[in-house]
Amino acid sequence: MKKTAQILSLLLLSITAAFAQEWQTDFNSAKEIASAENKPIILVFQGSDWCAPCIKLDREIWSTDAFKEYASEHYVMLLADFPRRKKNALPEEQAAANAKLAETYNTIGAFPFVVVLDSNGKVLGQTGYKKVSPEEYIKELNGFVKKA
Repeated sequence: MKKTAQILSLLLLSITAAFAQEWQTDFNSAKEIASAENKPIILVFQGSDWCAPCIKLDREIWSTDAFKEYASEHYVMLLADFPRRKKNALPEEQAAANAKLAETYNTIGAFPFVVVLDSNGKVLGQTGYKKVSPEEYIKELNGFVKKA
């Protein structure tokens, strides 16, 4: 009985890991990975604890199995979060790095704001929240990459 429980636990962990979204938070690391793996960067500006459309985008697109599975093979996901609640505050260094990204890629301060970049940081396209399926959202993101 104990062995069965251990096997089930390992199986569950491996399934969870397969669908885990790997978000980068360091721009230089994201560029290195994108370059090494020949993938575009999907830079997401969000306010995780205050922006209703950001929360919807996370729930309806980023957190779906369909998106996570596709993204793990085709994108480098980079998150620039701007939480407002004290309990969710980022370390100063991360907050400063996110602010620097915003100065470069989100000068209008839109939330959510999704920027598709090449491995050098060149903008290929931009979008935001849309009430579409994960597959339709993927198609839009891929459209920016194919135009480049």
